[in-house]
Amino acid sequence: MFSPEAFALAEGLVSSAYVSQGSQACARRGKLLTTLLSERRLPRAGWDDKSIEALIAELAAMDSNNFLDNVGVGEREARVHSRLVARRHYHLAHGVGRSGDVAAEQPKAAGSSLIVKLTNLLVADALKIAGMADAGPALVLPLATGMTLTLTLLAIKKFRPATARKVVWLRLDQKTCVKAVLSAGYELIVVEPRIVVGDQLETDVDAVERAVVETCGGAANVACVVTSTSGFAPRACDDVVAVAKACARLDVGHVINNAYGVQSKARSMYTLVPAWRRGRVDAVVQSTDKNFMVPVGGAVVTSGRENTRVVEEVRKAYPGRASIAPVLDLFITLLGMGEDGWRKLLDDRDVVYAYMKRKLAEVAAEEGERLLETPANPISIGFSLESLARGLGEDVDGTKISFFGSMLFSRCVSGTRVVAPGVRQTIGGVTFDGWGASCSAYPAGPYFTAAAAIGTTTEDVDRFCAKLKSAFKDFRKKHSRKRGGGGGAEEEVSEEVAKLNVAAA
Repeated sequence: MFSPEAFALAEGLVSSAYVSQGSQACARRGKLLTTLLSERRLPRAGWDDKSIEALIAELAAMDSNNFLDNVGVGEREARVHSRLVARRHYHLAHGVGRSGDVAAEQPKAAGSSLIVKLTNLLVADALKIAGMADAGPALVLPLATGMTLTLTLLAIKKFRPATARKVVWLRLDQKTCVKAVLSAGYELIVVEPRIVVGDQLETDVDAVERAVVETCGGAANVACVVTSTSGFAPRACDDVVAVAKACARLDVGHVINNAYGVQSKARSMYTLVPAWRRGRVDAVVQSTDKNFMVPVGGAVVTSGRENTRVVEEVRKAYPGRASIAPVLDLFITLLGMGEDGWRKLLDDRDVVYAYMKRKLAEVAAEEGERLLETPANPISIGFSLESLARGLGEDVDGTKISFFGSMLFSRCVSGTRVVAPGVRQTIGGVTFDGWGASCSAYPAGPYFTAAAAIGTTTEDVDRFCAKLKSAFKDFRKKHSRKRGGGGGAEEEVSEEVAKLNVAAA
């Protein structure tokens, strides 16, 4: 806002020493922007809030709706009725992109366009720091993971034969994956995982090849294989390297659902690089909220730098303009984190995962339970409920044991997931047995999962373990009382909540 001339004129009103000091402070903030535009990567140290807000105010002033003498006579002129809404969005209301390309420059919004370009560069740097080397350009979309997967699967059609109407999906029991495939108009071919180590469900690469060649009748009928690097225990990260090699050999597409895998260097991110170096990877999709701690609503699509055509097609296929809100959230967050803050969050998560595993093992031993053995899942931990289920006697079914999850939720514990055997679920006409366990006949008894995701603290783990012990105690007391003829209205209501939880799963 202050030009050199304005500072000089200000000296006629305020002491030149004070003006000089203020000028130097403004120059320091201006240098932050110069460095950002020059280096095009995460700043080493995160910016303070004032600097971020000052930058966004300057960029917003570059959008036509904020010009002092602007006259808008079109049907879309970034008019915002509510001042609260305008302030919430920093007066950035034009959106981003154009009808032909979501990453294209917006003529009426130079500031918004610059934010988009910088955010894509910053998130690419963040992915590289997390272990994703040799990646092509990153594209941030204002769509959550499921819709971004759908758009990616639609984009793949351009590069596959007209007969390629099937998608081979390595089963991971989350409805989003199934709906993404079906919404894109494909037939879903499900490949079950196998148990090789302990309780862990792993990739059956031979079954993937059989699905392409035998079940689908050959590669010409397959659009792509969809693998996943993050999911609930006992599911392990898929062997994306082996699948990438198979896809290259078979000549079929390969999309990796890396939903919240960015936060795991060793198991998720480091496997992506050899996957696209040694085999075929067409696109990798990751969530912004799960990995970068922003509100739900965004995802990042990228790939290896040698095969970027699908990502480019996604960019061009997005219809119309897009909301800047998820991009702006990520831009602000990455500037505030800086490289040092981002690295610390990644390192802290590894520490918290080890801590959670140790503390849950202690609780499990006290309660006569055990942790599921899933060494290739670095985020989600499975905790058996077999002893608890045995105590129910004849009452053991999905609703009864799922009541344990309701008890945790009533104690303000969110994010746990109780999985009971024998649950059948139909999604879009596709029926799954053993839903929740990612396996039709998972041999272990009921269990619940908890995740040591980015941002979780050791204090969170301690509070969770205390509430977990309380839930075990009260669960046993409740069912002991019911066998003796006790129980009341409150417990009946909680059981209705449990039934709803089973249905929602």
